[in-house]
Amino acid sequence: MQSIAALRDGYRFLRYVRQSRQKPPGTFAPPAALIIPCKGVEADFEANLTQFLTQDYPNYQLIFVVATLEDPAYPMLISLLEKVKKPGAPHAGPAPKTALLIAGYSDTCGEKVNNLLFGLGAVDPAVEVLTFADADARPAKDWLRSLIAPLEIKSVTVSTGFRWYLPGTNFVSQLRAVWDTSVATLLGEHRHNFAWGGSMALRVSDFKRLQIAERYWAHTVSDDYAILRAVRDDHGWIRFEPRCLVASREDSTFKEFMSWANRQIILTRVYAARLWRLGLAAHGLYCVTFPLGVAAIGYPQTSTRARMAIAAVLLTILALGFAKGRLRTVVAGELFPEDHAILNRYGARYWQLSPLVPWIMLFNFVVAGFTRRIKWRGTEYELRSKDEVKVLRRDQG
Repeated sequence: MQSIAALRDGYRFLRYVRQSRQKPPGTFAPPAALIIPCKGVEADFEANLTQFLTQDYPNYQLIFVVATLEDPAYPMLISLLEKVKKPGAPHAGPAPKTALLIAGYSDTCGEKVNNLLFGLGAVDPAVEVLTFADADARPAKDWLRSLIAPLEIKSVTVSTGFRWYLPGTNFVSQLRAVWDTSVATLLGEHRHNFAWGGSMALRVSDFKRLQIAERYWAHTVSDDYAILRAVRDDHGWIRFEPRCLVASREDSTFKEFMSWANRQIILTRVYAARLWRLGLAAHGLYCVTFPLGVAAIGYPQTSTRARMAIAAVLLTILALGFAKGRLRTVVAGELFPEDHAILNRYGARYWQLSPLVPWIMLFNFVVAGFTRRIKWRGTEYELRSKDEVKVLRRDQG
């Protein structure tokens, strides 16, 4: 029944994506500020940020923030900003106002959150909407317009997209893509969405009214879970906009992938404990079912008819999982037609590797039950509570 419900949700997600993409992005386009915290230089860094600098939006300010002058991203950003300011540089709309800030470090919140807080100080007073993004994703030209348009509805507190990992050429990148898109498809046309800091917008008036900077960001490492908490405390609405799903690519070792995956679930356990408990129960049920079923089939006292019935149930569960994975292949192909070459070759990994994900997820959820320590971009944190963070160690450089 759990697998049937998951497949049903997969079809709902696909339908919502298609309906959203058939509509124009909207005309609501007030003055906006986009803050992008940066740390290090990853693959496609310049291409990703060029997309943010050339958005089809009439009036926006773009603020980049790094922690130190020694960050490798700093000289790259200087070079990029000089390039886009040259006469004749391509822009889908008017060139945005830009700023590059040095935030320093904080011992009371995560480095990314500290960068965001520092960036707020450079926001133009005329700005009506705050938007946030990550440097490791590449948006479409109408991403900013699509992200902000839902805020025309007064009951919408936050508009959000999500990342969509594309499978790379190696097994680990493909596994990461399957793992993360299983989370992406939890979003939809409902009131139980969560915000994602890499593609997120809210009105300045709501940001101030909810006291997000003072109450929710001051002592956290998770900008988006803090936003989720603020919106839920206010009984607000986080609206998911499928047009703001952004492509991500990342190659890593299996150890790096597991460290990243564990961090996602540890953050969930600390900042959204109910979601962690539900996830642990769901993946635990799935992973217990299969060894118990296999054991029952092998048990000498099990009748032939019972063996056939049990085998049929297990195969049906696998088939339902493959079917939902196939839906992710379809979604990726429709969202990112420009990546058809990689998707034609590796898109089937979304369903082929889907049986592995519940086992990895269960491991991640169990690990999160025993530790509150994470390492994020060279800094090790202890998440003592929703409102207390301790910096344990910070890599130099």
